[in-house]
Amino acid sequence: MIIAVDFDGVLTPNGHWPNVGAPNTKMIEWLIMFREMGGKVVLWTNRNGKALEAAVEFCKNNGLEFDGVNENLPEIREQFGEDSRKITADLYIDDKACKHVFIKGKLDER
Repeated sequence: MIIAVDFDGVLTPNGHWPNVGAPNTKMIEWLIMFREMGGKVVLWTNRNGKALEAAVEFCKNNGLEFDGVNENLPEIREQFGEDSRKITADLYIDDKACKHVFIKGKLDER
């Protein structure tokens, strides 16, 4: 299973880009445990350059490392022959996400 996780608003719920805030320790601990059980985690963020480097270092200092950062995993790139802009994952964790369900052709947002 692959999880794509956002940084700002998820791993640091009170951060203010480009700075980082306090860690969301429960989320970080859960992702560490998920990786220890064989799951894969991709950091999926709009950050780039020094702001991205700071986010990756912040996570590493809190014990969380990633299988990929803003790119698909090697096995996904191999499967599709390239790296698409959209990260392939089974679960996306993002503070800006909107859960939607199609019911009889209508969009029910929750």
